[in-house]
Formats: sequence, C-alpha cells, structure tokens
Amino acid sequence: MEFSVFCIESIAEKLGQTGDVVYEMLTKESSVLNDYIVPCYDVLHTQGKEYIVEDIIDVMKQKGVEV
Repeated sequence: MEFSVFCIESIAEKLGQTGDVVYEMLTKESSVLNDYIVPCYDVLHTQGKEYIVEDIIDVMKQKGVEV
C-alpha cells in the first residue's frame, strides 16, 4: 500500500497533477495499479524513483491513458 501511494504521488509530481487525478488514471482509465504496480512490486521497488515513474508512465501510455 505504501509503495502504491509513493508511485501515485511521484507520478503526480512528474505530470504536474494531483494524486487524485493520477489515482483515477491508474484505476478508472486503466488497471495499471492492480495489474502492474501491485504485482510487480518486488521488481519495481528495487529501482530508483526516476526509473519507476518513467516505467509506469510508459505502461500507462501502452494502456491508452493520455498522460
């Protein structure tokens, strides 16, 4: 849970959005939170913040989320 919040807030910072908007992008516009961030925690949490943010944004784009 804590890692998910970290990801949401870090992406929000990068995109200049609020955490609420990014949460909606990751849950309602796509299933990136439940289908990527949570299951890939073991690998993602070993990376740096910049890598994590860019990786998740790439996945969001692949899922059709306008970033």
